[in-house]
Amino acid sequence: MTSSLDPPVGIVREVVALALREDLGLLGDLTSIAVIPEDAEGTARFVARGDGVLAGTAAATEVFRQLDSDVVVAWTAADGAELTPGLAFGSVTGPLRSLLAGERTALNLLQHCSGIATLTRRYVRSTHGHAQIRDTRKTLPGLRALEKAAVRAGGGFNHRECLSDAVLIKDNHLVHHDLTSAVGRARAHWPGRVVEVECDTLEQVREAVAVAADLILLDNMTPDEVREARTIAGPHAQLEVSGGVTIDSVAAYAEAGATFISVGAITHSAPALDIGLDLD
Repeated sequence: MTSSLDPPVGIVREVVALALREDLGLLGDLTSIAVIPEDAEGTARFVARGDGVLAGTAAATEVFRQLDSDVVVAWTAADGAELTPGLAFGSVTGPLRSLLAGERTALNLLQHCSGIATLTRRYVRSTHGHAQIRDTRKTLPGLRALEKAAVRAGGGFNHRECLSDAVLIKDNHLVHHDLTSAVGRARAHWPGRVVEVECDTLEQVREAVAVAADLILLDNMTPDEVREARTIAGPHAQLEVSGGVTIDSVAAYAEAGATFISVGAITHSAPALDIGLDLD
């Protein structure tokens, strides 16, 4: 059964297939083939080594599904659950060679996704409910869907999945047109699509308000500048803060009037959560 926290099944299958090809090579797990009897069975449990938030269970399950249909994977916690040191939250049972062959790939994906969910949860809690935490496109190539699912597991929200989702006019897009003209062209070319405008200055905020941009991105502004931008834009405008936001400063940005706060660090710099797979 899938949930809204799961990445698309097809992408999970592709990612896992590539990861297994990378890890198994041409001959498979030479060590297990040599020292583990072919008919040996076993059970191993996923155990948290630190505090964190679980994510990536769909990918870990898929690892063993692709390796061996005789392996049974069972979870006692779902993505988004809080983990504590020593907590066993899932198990795999079946041919021991298959458990050992899939161990590292499953843990790599589980630890990476759980690390993202854990850092996201820290940012979410630091806003004290005053703003939504969003991710960015600063993701590892090929892993975006898994990473964005992990952000959701941590209580965050997804920005654009890809460049086809919405219009976001940044400074590099204004080499041939000013902001007002660029917004007009975007609306003419993509009617019905969200048009977001990046603003580096408060003067640009005024211009974005004048052309009724759907979303105004405040880039590398201080909390005081965000507060002033909120005054300019009015109480109902959608303001997104981006650039240099840290776990220590996110509360100030949320309290200053940001609707959304986008944080690249939750995907590109999240440390992996320490998780083990322990044989019974």
